[in-house]
Amino acid sequence: MHTWDLRVLGPVRVVGADGRPVPLGGRRQRELLCLLLTARGRVVGVERLVDELWPDDPPPRAKGAVRTFVSDLRRALEADRRRPRVLVTEGAGYALRPPPECVDVRRAERWAEQAGGAPPEEAARLLGDALAQWRGEPFEEFADAEWARAERARLAELRVRTVERLARARLDTGRIDEAVASLSALVGSHPWREEAWRLLALGLYRGGRRRDALAALAGARARLVDELGLDPDPRLAELEVRILRGDPALRSPASERDVWSNAAAAYAAVPARSRLETTAALISDLAVSGAVAAAAEQRLEAITAAERFGDPELTARVIGRFDVPGVWTRSDDPAGAAAVVAAAERTLDRLGDGGSRAARARLLATVAMESRGTADRGAQAREAERIARELGDPRLLCTALAGRLMQEFGRTGLAGRRRDLAAEVVDVAVDHDLATFEVHGRISRMQALSALGLFAEADADAERVDALADRFDRPLAGVFTALYRRMREDRPPAEAAAVLARSGMAGLAEGTAALLEAASLPDGGGAGPAPDLDPGPYAPWVLPWLAVRAGDRDRARVLLDAVPAPPHDLLQEALWLLVLKAARLAGHPEALRRAADALRPAAAERAAGSALLDLGPIAPWLPAPPL
Repeated sequence: MHTWDLRVLGPVRVVGADGRPVPLGGRRQRELLCLLLTARGRVVGVERLVDELWPDDPPPRAKGAVRTFVSDLRRALEADRRRPRVLVTEGAGYALRPPPECVDVRRAERWAEQAGGAPPEEAARLLGDALAQWRGEPFEEFADAEWARAERARLAELRVRTVERLARARLDTGRIDEAVASLSALVGSHPWREEAWRLLALGLYRGGRRRDALAALAGARARLVDELGLDPDPRLAELEVRILRGDPALRSPASERDVWSNAAAAYAAVPARSRLETTAALISDLAVSGAVAAAAEQRLEAITAAERFGDPELTARVIGRFDVPGVWTRSDDPAGAAAVVAAAERTLDRLGDGGSRAARARLLATVAMESRGTADRGAQAREAERIARELGDPRLLCTALAGRLMQEFGRTGLAGRRRDLAAEVVDVAVDHDLATFEVHGRISRMQALSALGLFAEADADAERVDALADRFDRPLAGVFTALYRRMREDRPPAEAAAVLARSGMAGLAEGTAALLEAASLPDGGGAGPAPDLDPGPYAPWVLPWLAVRAGDRDRARVLLDAVPAPPHDLLQEALWLLVLKAARLAGHPEALRRAADALRPAAAERAAGSALLDLGPIAPWLPAPPL
């Protein structure tokens, strides 16, 4: 029985059953393993191995080195090396014959083949599983090796054809938006793929976007003829004519009602434990689609149901499947978040040291994310990040980094650190087509860049977020960019009220409109009655400022006597600055000292890290530090 997994569709590695990487030795030893894999079980002679591994100038003892490499690989791959069955010696050469299920490329090939005769729903599942095997470029570190070129080209073609076939299956099952999204990306990177252009136009038409479908066909024709000098496939012209005529045969073979009916029937047939995991995935999709309150309620029900089974691994999967990143540091449902944290911590205790490391990382990241603004869970976030890096799992890494971002508020002035973390989330998400995490990373970076005064870069992130939100149906993302643009264009605070009201995010909306209104008041004191505002959770830091604005310095000083430190969140710099301004105008030296001491680490920043309000540079308001 083999307890490892060989992965070559990306960085070359072998992963053990415990999720830990299996040491494979140096570069040439890894290259030998890959070279033998491409031979697909055939014997490769030692002479050829030497020529491929040292194409320019083999060392005098190259053959001995090859034998050493083989011995080391057997030690890593086979517990019983006396009778090797995976890496075998035959004549004057070696052959690699791993079980197909233990190699990512073999799994991808098998599932893609099985999809050929399957119904559309089953084909979509198989093709999706096949594509999930890719974590990057095949044999990534050996891209320049002569032996790898043909295999890399073959696998690149396999992946592109699998993307096209998956899009076709999705179109046939009514999943039009998913098909159009993947095809749009495909024709952008492979403009010569005529089948991709044809399917894209068909998907746009079935999605009610007739004009866009015709524009796609015109664009395909222009690129093929003008840029590549190719004659378009006649099927593109045929499709264009059928679209213009409104051919009813172009409609999807599966109506929306049929799709949902089939899905419901299939779901009912799934065992209860598996339904829980499927439900958790659906709840995750529900949250990113904008139904925040409903998703939170159903998430807790799913976790409670999972715990009743008494299986901590199942509970860990249900909790961890909700890998929706947060971009606001105050929870929409503090009680619900606390319940999720408690469940995650119970599950961690029950798993002990016997659970999978990936499950542990997801639970730790959950604790960090759901404790945002209420408790220091930085250690848990860092451990989740460490595990994710060791496992080489990009989605898990993005989840862990999302938890870290929510914990990087231990003091003021940490915008630079958050910018760097968010930049890594963006890079990983872009490399691995993780749209939700790209949105998260760009919003988080937009916030950090605002604090650093790098607004041109923040503007670019906001534009990209809007494009992604439109393409992948992420309506909540537009809330943050709309509020950011209001701040950038210095539009009246009242404009934010409507945006906040429709966000459905209580943690963002409660008291924020009043905070923006208060923060927009001029800096001078005693300018008449302050507006009648209810700053909600921001009252302790806003009310002294409103009292000063109303000319009531005695009341301001009373309020400043008891003012607490703001929560460690996106608004702490802005709230401390309001306290500092009020203390200066009211003549309260102790509150002034506290606020100044808290803000000194952020002296190089602006009080704009929330990307909701910009109180300007912090440094001009800071008194000289005591000698």
